[in-house]
Amino acid sequence: MNTSELNSVINEEHKALQTLLSCLDEQFQHLTKREVFALDAVRSKIEQSSKVLASLEMKRRSLTHGKDMSEIVLELKDIELEKNYRNIKKLLDMVVLQKDTNDVLIKQQLGFTTQMLNFLNPNKAPKTYNSYGRRR
Repeated sequence: MNTSELNSVINEEHKALQTLLSCLDEQFQHLTKREVFALDAVRSKIEQSSKVLASLEMKRRSLTHGKDMSEIVLELKDIELEKNYRNIKKLLDMVVLQKDTNDVLIKQQLGFTTQMLNFLNPNKAPKTYNSYGRRR
């Protein structure tokens, strides 16, 4: 296995993850400001960067032949590869955290919007109570 080629693919993945993180940060800014039309523009950027990241991951998987990256890093004992692997793991954790934060904000705003719509246009069906004491 060629370590320089694997290192270059990991560096490309790192750049793609940074792009994705910046798109997610932009999405977060638009979510907090409630800018709906800007969110749609960011969605296409996120999709595009996800496609680039997926193609790079497939390239890396073809180089590693399906083996775990942690095993490969231990086997090759290349300092630069290990450093790049640790950096990409940290960045991946940051991307997951930002994505989860954005998901929570979206769900929260959807719940609020649904409650407001129900308040403005109440359902004319008779109300019944479920086992938790809430109206259906």
